[in-house]
Amino acid sequence: MPLMYALNFRAVFKYDGSQVMVAAKGQTFDDFKSQFGDDERAFAYIRLLTGDEMSKRAKFLMVTWVGTGVSPIKKAKMSTDKALVKEVLANFAVELTLESAHELDHEAFLQELVKAGGANYGTGVRE
Repeated sequence: MPLMYALNFRAVFKYDGSQVMVAAKGQTFDDFKSQFGDDERAFAYIRLLTGDEMSKRAKFLMVTWVGTGVSPIKKAKMSTDKALVKEVLANFAVELTLESAHELDHEAFLQELVKAGGANYGTGVRE
């Protein structure tokens, strides 16, 4: 099954003191990946196009990033803040919690969205 996709939109939210603020927005996955460090906590909202040769669908993914160098107290605070962020970013098909750079994988994100999307009615014809 061919996957047609594009990274159309992404936004990254990071901590400025105790407040969660918009830290970056854009369109490329490399820029997106560069936003996450081992000592950082962040939330991300990503719009990807998935589908087959018959139809394309925009799907949203929410990422919670907790780097491996984040203290246990700051990790614990993430759960409360995550609930508030999810009130604002309420429309997403998949939610992931990641902690290392190798988990920031475009293909893995697409596969998660395809799994969450249900049936796929492609013709089997590849472009």
